Amino acid sequence: MLKLFVPGRLCLFGEHTDWAGHYRTMNADILPGMAIVTGIEQGIYAEVEKASNFEMHSDAAEMKDAWRDFSCRMTETDLKRVAKSGSFFCYCAGVASYMLEWYKVGGVRIRITNMTLPMKSGLSSSAAICVLVARAFNLLYNLNLNTMGEMNIAYLGEQRTSSRCGRLDQACAFGVKPNLMTFDGDEIEVQSLNVKKTLHWVFADLCTAKDTIRILSDLNKPYPFAQNEKEQNLHRALGEWNHKIIERAVKYMAEGQVEQLGQLMTETENMFEEYITPMSPALQAPKLHEVLRDPAIQPLVYGGKGVGSHGDGSVQFLARDAESQKKLVDYLNSEGMRAYQLTINPVHTVRRAIIPVAGFGTRLYPATRGLKKDFFPIPCADGMVRPVILILLEELVKSGIEEICLVLGSEEERKLYTEFFETPLSAEHLSKLNTEAQEYENRILDIGKRLRYVYQKEKRGFGHAVYQAVEFTHNEPVLLLLGDTIYRSHRNKPCALQLIEEYERYNRLMVSIHSVPLTEVSRYGILSGIWEDKENTILNVSAMNEKPKASYAEEFLGVRGNDGKKEYCSVFGQYILTPEVFQQLETDIRKADEGNDHTREIELTSALEAVRSNHGMMGVRLDGEMYDMGNPDALCRCVAAFSKPKE
Repeated sequence: MLKLFVPGRLCLFGEHTDWAGHYRTMNADILPGMAIVTGIEQGIYAEVEKASNFEMHSDAAEMKDAWRDFSCRMTETDLKRVAKSGSFFCYCAGVASYMLEWYKVGGVRIRITNMTLPMKSGLSSSAAICVLVARAFNLLYNLNLNTMGEMNIAYLGEQRTSSRCGRLDQACAFGVKPNLMTFDGDEIEVQSLNVKKTLHWVFADLCTAKDTIRILSDLNKPYPFAQNEKEQNLHRALGEWNHKIIERAVKYMAEGQVEQLGQLMTETENMFEEYITPMSPALQAPKLHEVLRDPAIQPLVYGGKGVGSHGDGSVQFLARDAESQKKLVDYLNSEGMRAYQLTINPVHTVRRAIIPVAGFGTRLYPATRGLKKDFFPIPCADGMVRPVILILLEELVKSGIEEICLVLGSEEERKLYTEFFETPLSAEHLSKLNTEAQEYENRILDIGKRLRYVYQKEKRGFGHAVYQAVEFTHNEPVLLLLGDTIYRSHRNKPCALQLIEEYERYNRLMVSIHSVPLTEVSRYGILSGIWEDKENTILNVSAMNEKPKASYAEEFLGVRGNDGKKEYCSVFGQYILTPEVFQQLETDIRKADEGNDHTREIELTSALEAVRSNHGMMGVRLDGEMYDMGNPDALCRCVAAFSKPKE
């Protein structure tokens, strides 16, 4: 049995542009729709399992008055009949019918355990239930759909009902984070947004009535071709004017300009009132405007606007701070509305990195008797000869890393690093260097100021080595590099920075990946999953397999690209570990200790897989090359490559 959570969604900016952008298929002068949408903290919690029929059950107290348990035979005729009936379960049946028609699946049993999402409030409760159903089929029957695939099926399933939802409703599939959605005809693109400062949102069900079907019908009439000035203004409001609003909103969120973002909400609402509301009598919203202008609310907020299709459905505000957010929720509830808070936190940027260097370097013996493998010299294209560890540390500094923790095998080893990175050259040696090298000496000493040290005194595996730095992480995401692997980017941006930037978009455990031939999969950890983007650079990982046989990998682990061909993805050697990874490592170590199994190795791979199964994992294809220094052949290839300038 699987446990799932799907949030509701709140459209912050750009409502109605999803369906408007669809008309580009008929009128190329219409601009693509653009909207900023976020999942919210309220949603649907469920347990799902395979069954012979399609069943919906609920234990949620919030739904006891409206809910009646439902069961339907898993046939196209029965499911489509329910979808067209307009009944409480029509949306669910619509998705199930699509799944059966296109994927030939069996049934599922869905039991809703908790429902914190208000219904019919502009927060897409119907879309959330559709995504829940699509995700249940996807995971239970191993359909390998990515998030966009689940979102599209939820939309197509809801289209089989009498509903005419827009494409942005199913944005709840992407979780509780803000996304920029672009609607270009039948094409949709989704980009996660960066948030620099905490945003304290409040939204409320106005507890009145609105006619969404009438609103959508009236606003669709001027499409695809405007016939008069009023209709032209509607096209501009949902097109070029909206583009300018979205650009400003993205900028304000990324730069932490919270007050300007709130003012933009009010500005957007005023534009809506002037150019869009006159197109439909159903958009007259006296309750919404009364709440937006309430003098008791103004000191608590930076701005506010309507939600979803607008009308007297819901209202949203950007509160000034956490205290104002709470006061506003209490006030709206006291006024007969149902208010909720949504706090969008900034993604923790990655400021720390870990490099384990405790290994002996058996495959490089006997050189490692006198020189640690991370100090092996590498001739570089600029004429300097750098040790491996310095190449790694310079990449981290260029990527904005502020502190670096080296995991050593013993305290005695520390002297080697402190002498290299913290002890200035003698005046005699310094005087023999040219000006450029003397300046470079200062850079080495500056790197030394960033170094911290921990020790793996018991050799209990790679995961155990990484866990020694748990206190260093300060419960924040941390970059992990391998001490015997160096990287060369194909562009000006270092590989580590490429990975960090993708983490800031997805805020999830990340592993860098690269493609390896099928004949070599048995030498690597192989990741399988579904590409999240058209460029095949972001992999939503569904499984990790350590050194599989080629026959198994060929049948189960290939990742299909746009051309339909399979490729096999291995770890590239850079990771961004979230706090959950260290929690899992702690659990693994404690279990081994409790069982007096001190010889069992604590592996990082098993901890990553446990976190992936509970929280998800993204693989990122970096634009660069990886060089493993752990064996003589790889060392020779690396020396040959690094001595040549980049092409």
